[in-house]
Amino acid sequence: MPDTTPSMTAQDALVAVMVAVSAADENLRTSELVAIQRIVNHLPVFADYDPDRFGEVARVVFDLFEEEDGLDAFFGLVMAALPEKLYETAYALACDVAAADGTLYEQELQFLQEIRDELALDRLHAAAIERGARARHMTI
Repeated sequence: MPDTTPSMTAQDALVAVMVAVSAADENLRTSELVAIQRIVNHLPVFADYDPDRFGEVARVVFDLFEEEDGLDAFFGLVMAALPEKLYETAYALACDVAAADGTLYEQELQFLQEIRDELALDRLHAAAIERGARARHMTI
């Protein structure tokens, strides 16, 4: 049986990680979707990204999350598409999206932990990335 799983670019993988962390608590908040759009529109890593791919990537993430082993398949797709030099970028984007609504929910925290584990991020690097996201999303 041929593999029907669509392949991802590195940029798709970054978008998938952001969508996944937003969907982790089963509630995609407007603030998180706006954060993803802002990130895709402004960061250099997305300079030549086709924003029309967003919907397709989001559908892949949602479909995988409906499957029994979907999380493993999700991380398999992401890891196959994402070069190691973008691991910290992926985690930073995930942290920014999770923090965008001002509250980190338990499911989001657990998913961030899974991302850290899958990407085998250094503990101190991950803590610095988390602190940066927290600082960027503080309110008065």
